[in-house]
Amino acid sequence: MSKVTNYISEAFEEFKSNVTWPTWEEVQKLTIVVAVFSVIFALATWGVDEIFTKTIEGFFNLLKG
Repeated sequence: MSKVTNYISEAFEEFKSNVTWPTWEEVQKLTIVVAVFSVIFALATWGVDEIFTKTIEGFFNLLKG
């Protein structure tokens, strides 16, 4: 159990002394970038899904008809 406690205390010390934390302005800018790319990726995924849906529906309609 002392190894786990030692590991956790060393991890927190690492966070305090060796990690470079971004400024609040950087965090806000990067959050906006991630949100924008998430929306773009979601729209691209939706578009590809719609294309495949229409293609498969058309294919099965050809088989029926």
